[in-house]
Amino acid sequence: MNSETVSNLVTTGVGSEAAPVEVDEPSSKRLRPATSDVWNFFKKLGPDKDGVERAECKGCKKVFKAGGKRYGTSTIKQHLDSCTQIKYEDIGQTIAELQLKMGSLKIDLGVARDMFAGYVVAGDKPFNMVDDRRFRNWVKYISPTLKLPSRNTVKDDIVKVHKREAAKLKKILVSVPNRICLTSDLWTSSTNEGFICLTAHFVDENWKLLSKILNFCHMPPPHTGFELSSKIFTLLTEWKVDKKIFSITLDNASSNDTCVEHLKSTLDVHGSLLCGGEFFHVRCSAHILNLIVQDEMKICGDAVYKIRESIKYLRKSESRMVKFKECFEDIEGLEYTTALCLDVPTRWNSLYAMLASAIPYKKAFEMYKVKEAGFREYCPSSDEWRRTEKICDFLLPFYETTKLMSGTSYPTSNLYFLQVWQIQLILMNSLKNDEVLIRNMGEKMMIKFNKYWEEYSVVLAFRVVLDPRFKLNTLVHCYNEIDPISAKDKVELVKSKLYKIFEVYDQNFSTTVESSSQLSRFDVP
Repeated sequence: MNSETVSNLVTTGVGSEAAPVEVDEPSSKRLRPATSDVWNFFKKLGPDKDGVERAECKGCKKVFKAGGKRYGTSTIKQHLDSCTQIKYEDIGQTIAELQLKMGSLKIDLGVARDMFAGYVVAGDKPFNMVDDRRFRNWVKYISPTLKLPSRNTVKDDIVKVHKREAAKLKKILVSVPNRICLTSDLWTSSTNEGFICLTAHFVDENWKLLSKILNFCHMPPPHTGFELSSKIFTLLTEWKVDKKIFSITLDNASSNDTCVEHLKSTLDVHGSLLCGGEFFHVRCSAHILNLIVQDEMKICGDAVYKIRESIKYLRKSESRMVKFKECFEDIEGLEYTTALCLDVPTRWNSLYAMLASAIPYKKAFEMYKVKEAGFREYCPSSDEWRRTEKICDFLLPFYETTKLMSGTSYPTSNLYFLQVWQIQLILMNSLKNDEVLIRNMGEKMMIKFNKYWEEYSVVLAFRVVLDPRFKLNTLVHCYNEIDPISAKDKVELVKSKLYKIFEVYDQNFSTTVESSSQLSRFDVP
């Protein structure tokens, strides 16, 4: 007889005629600890006012009815699939670690397949790796009871994981209180199939800057501006963010101009854009910089051509490179530390990388020319080396700006204004350079610069004003350096546009607060 039974007998009296008293089940059974792995991701809150047990998700802090015979853990298990704050691979890993600590690993086939699908995607593995006999034998040795999926099952699992993660992302995008910026580009595969990539950039509720690829999908011809805008609008409506777009950044292809006009008018009809879409179109700064520099590389002359051919000659055979490296032994203080690289026609900054890799080895080139007669026609002369060094110095700021503005792990919009301003100053100074080649390059590049950047992007100039390190005084200084006559008007233009967009945000915020207060009024009993 336990203590609880004794207590009940004392209260009712032994041998009395009172109604029999129901004795509770032993406390050891009632207080049985939770064994489900799902409790590693939820916190028990105890019974609520209605007496029902509650549990809080450790990720998103959402509260559920859970526990006991009535509710169990099925609801919170389903929540794990859709929780945006807990990654599914973390679930599998945590469960495995806990089970190993307890000394008995129970393999959940569902978790195992999902984790394997994540491994295939992250590692870009082929689906048929599961058909490899050695791989299957290794898995069977590790776990004889684990059944490997077929290649078709792996494909289906990846699709399932994608749908689950897409649903999570859709929830995040819908719940984000601010606007979303887009970037998009077309890509052609080796089989000449067209694909479109659409990426969303936004700040989440924790003030963290995120960039998420919404779609990378087939884009059948024709790739006209109208077709591109229709495709992008369809994708936005599927994600339910068509009313939350602030801007879209595209390269400078002519079809993109038409695309922006169609897309802007479509979104504006629904009243989705701020200020009638005045700030909607942003041109890709890295692409503009590429256009400014790329065509002018054609006038670099024989110096650059000879360096390119010299590197081709040396890299054509291993014996030539071995002989070239032997030249460094005869030159005091010179070591072969950086490999010679060739430029790529579609990327101008690779030209700078090629020149920068060759110039430090100028003496080794001269030494190799003495040893190898066939190399003499390719090796640049002393005057050509001097011009190459000047070209390389001239291109360095463009190279650094391209790298800076192509970053993916940090915001770049606040860098735009000062970088473009610096490029403009360099081009203006190049027009006064003593070297004829540099002057000619500067003149041609200035024409391209004025075509795209004669008027700086106003919306990107906002970033300088909002940056506490710079503020409006920086704009005044920069515009005065370029053109003191028009500086005041340009600063006033930026100020008026900034006040305009602030007023729109202020009105939207006031409307939202008013609507929320009205809703809360109706909620009061």
